[in-house]
Amino acid sequence: MKKLTLLLALSLAGVSSFAQTTGPVGVRSSTDYDAGTSDSRNTGFGIKGGFNLADVYGDSKKNFANSSNSKTFHAGVYGQYGFSNRLSIQPELLYSRQGFQGTSTNTPTGGTATTVKDRRLDYLQLPVLLVFNILDNVSIHAGPQVSLLTKVTEDGKERKIANEGNIYGYSYTSLDYGLSAGAEARVGPARVGARYTAGFNEIIKDQLATSGANALTDIKNSVFQVYLGIGFTQ
Repeated sequence: MKKLTLLLALSLAGVSSFAQTTGPVGVRSSTDYDAGTSDSRNTGFGIKGGFNLADVYGDSKKNFANSSNSKTFHAGVYGQYGFSNRLSIQPELLYSRQGFQGTSTNTPTGGTATTVKDRRLDYLQLPVLLVFNILDNVSIHAGPQVSLLTKVTEDGKERKIANEGNIYGYSYTSLDYGLSAGAEARVGPARVGARYTAGFNEIIKDQLATSGANALTDIKNSVFQVYLGIGFTQ
């Protein structure tokens, strides 16, 4: 968690430095969109995608041996509505592959012990962000996010999200929610940014062993993202 926070801070500093070298404040060429039909320079839509550095946090993380982050990706679309040249709201629809690596062994009642190392969790996500331009071509953003789990892969094998009969000894939570915050720079219609999202819902539920060294339930999503995008006028 501390490493991700430091990485986010360094990335945001780099975004700001990059943006300030692209031109003076107030130059319209640094905006996302052409004038179009809107009086606001912050109204339009676009596409985006980039890199995920995904991990988990929580008390149960210590129960996973040799834990490490997963290097994955995200992609999607966004819309933006500007209230002014400074303030706008930006909903997004993203496909995001997340997860983590860490060895754990679970033995369901009357079942066989299962050891898992690599978990991949595919989400369909809806962030709704409040965007504020601190400079003409640099903005900060923050807001809530909800995520729907669409696919689970353990060590390369797809498994059902629902755990009928608790045959694995645990199941995955289909809905996640959390907060996102970050910053981005704009150069013409292009944008580059960095963001950190912390999930607040537990990833694993209905586990038979809910305490001690085998507990897996208290882990939550933690994702750092770097992305590129391009915006279009409405």
